[in-house]
Amino acid sequence: MPRYFQGREVELLAPAGTFEIFDTVIRANCDAVYFGGPGLNMRMMRKGYNFTREDIVEAVNIAHGLGKKAYVTVNNMLSETDVSEAGEYLGFLDRSGVDAIIVQDLAVPSLLREQGLDLPVHASVMLNVHNVEMVRALQEFGVTRVVTSREMDLKTARIIEEQTGIEIEYFVHGDMCSVHGANCYISSHLFGMSSNRGKCLKPCRWDYRMKKDGYVYSTPYPLAAKDMNMYEYLPELIDAHVTSFKIEGRMRDKEFMASLVNSYGEAIDRYLEDPVGFERDAESEKMHKERKRDFSTAYAFGKPGLSNINQRFEGTGKFYSTGKVFSTPTAERETSESAVRTAREWLTHTAVEKATTLQNSAPTAAVPKLTVRVNNMAQAKAALEAGVDELFLSGDVLLPDRAFGRKELAELAAIKGNTRLVLATPRMMNEIHFEQYDALLSRGVPGLDALLVTNIGAVRRFKGFGLPLIGDLSLNLYNHMAEHMYRELGVERLTASIEANLPDLAALLGRTQGELELTVHGTPVVMYMEHDLYENTEVYQPVAEESNHYVRDDILVLMTDKGESPVYKDVHGRCHLTTSKEICMLPVVAELMQAGISHFRIEGSTYAPERLGELLAVYRAALNAPERAVELAAGLEPTFAGFTLGALAFRRADRSTPANLPTALDAAPSAEEASEEKVAPAEQPVLQETKG
Repeated sequence: MPRYFQGREVELLAPAGTFEIFDTVIRANCDAVYFGGPGLNMRMMRKGYNFTREDIVEAVNIAHGLGKKAYVTVNNMLSETDVSEAGEYLGFLDRSGVDAIIVQDLAVPSLLREQGLDLPVHASVMLNVHNVEMVRALQEFGVTRVVTSREMDLKTARIIEEQTGIEIEYFVHGDMCSVHGANCYISSHLFGMSSNRGKCLKPCRWDYRMKKDGYVYSTPYPLAAKDMNMYEYLPELIDAHVTSFKIEGRMRDKEFMASLVNSYGEAIDRYLEDPVGFERDAESEKMHKERKRDFSTAYAFGKPGLSNINQRFEGTGKFYSTGKVFSTPTAERETSESAVRTAREWLTHTAVEKATTLQNSAPTAAVPKLTVRVNNMAQAKAALEAGVDELFLSGDVLLPDRAFGRKELAELAAIKGNTRLVLATPRMMNEIHFEQYDALLSRGVPGLDALLVTNIGAVRRFKGFGLPLIGDLSLNLYNHMAEHMYRELGVERLTASIEANLPDLAALLGRTQGELELTVHGTPVVMYMEHDLYENTEVYQPVAEESNHYVRDDILVLMTDKGESPVYKDVHGRCHLTTSKEICMLPVVAELMQAGISHFRIEGSTYAPERLGELLAVYRAALNAPERAVELAAGLEPTFAGFTLGALAFRRADRSTPANLPTALDAAPSAEEASEEKVAPAEQPVLQETKG
């Protein structure tokens, strides 16, 4: 029977990685269990985990026979291959009687609508829900529950519930990330393994050192978050109107999960029975002894700072039942001739296929546009002098620069000429940000041509101002169904995911209908976090002296023996970890144009104004004369640690290789290609043995 406190439901939600674990946990003191099916979920790294279809049917029957609920995770970002399979799978889940599905990708609500299915939808933590507008937008898609952002405090959770009536699901125990949900792209960049597609190789748990102001700091595991533990704070969770108390742990073993679930379930029962006499710490000592990592309450009561960072067992794999670690420090891939050649072949094939689909005639090619994101007025003026087509003014301005306000917008509007002036919203927007942008836009901003929107809440809130909306990188577009949903909401153009490997980008380009933007140059943010890495330099003592190799000494860098990645802090206090090498798509500009990219973006926030002007001039020349792109690329020197194709360097299909690939790509790899694939074989990750 469901639990209630003062008329509000209190659900203890437990995880299960296998049917055997489910069969034990569902009989423990919980109200519901969530698990993944054979694919399309966020736990695809461990063989033998996740359920077969037969397991799902049996699990649902067992749960319902016990008066409990069964939720299925369909919570990864979908590729085009996934979309083609997902419709039939969703139909199966509907027939199986699951109580809800947990979803990240907006393609899923679109598929449900297309098939007329009534499956209840819960928004995954990977949707990073963090404000009222996002919740209201998701409710319009039929979402009935949201798993809140890991960085959300309980006071904000209660405000959102009171203003929207949405059910709140909140993590109360288990493995946490230090990066905002769905805003970590580093695993894709290094390994071709997307954390948003259930294949994270956890570079966040490497043993980094730090450098700043000419000093080296020994900072053990500075990105490794402790496990969440809210056992002693059940009253505060209930007071925050949290409906579902979610335990993380689909990769953990049966005995551990059963014990943990029973401890939480018994504590909830004791509180519901006698809230005044409730003993918070009745079994805390037992839980502490059985912990895998050290514990934290994370962001439940505000920013935890360095107290949220774990060192216990990091680097040993002891908290995984396999006794292995996911990966060891790995260098970003340098651009190679073979990678460029392969990219050209894939993209050319995509262009031919797309033209054939469009009634055997190539579509009329629009003049390609050059766009750039800038961080300050000097960069903005350099971009205008270079004649950029669209100028994006960052909503997450990196320090020591200051945010673009009305004064700066007016100055740029007066000198913009034919350039479209576009204001970006912050990636993470709290209610203050919405009020600020409302106040700015409601008074009118002469010369402002569009908004670059970073989350679905911003789309909903600001479309009424009449400005065209452009979807930013953080929407992480990976398939055409999600594209259709955003276009229905009023987004005029979208930006392709920087996580897309070569086959997945090619597949996306083969299905998109409207204009599509791609980041073709720069050091994009691959980790976006609330956690303040700069605090380490205030707590730890220097152990050596050494200047940064590629960026100013006042910029923090994370170091391994494979390289160093800059970390910038923005005006909102958030940290942005960027790549160490520059993404450079210049050698494949012609093929990207043929395949359907209409807008070519340079992420310019980290460049000196003069250098940014040079890069824009080179890309302008390449877009005007694509046949010169290779020649121009050969003459371009890197600003930072080198050039990379990023995720586009990975050419193995994430799930299966399309049958209609060009013949040239079906041949055995050359020695150079084979060597590259050994760095990180994208289709079959191998967990490395523990060294500790």
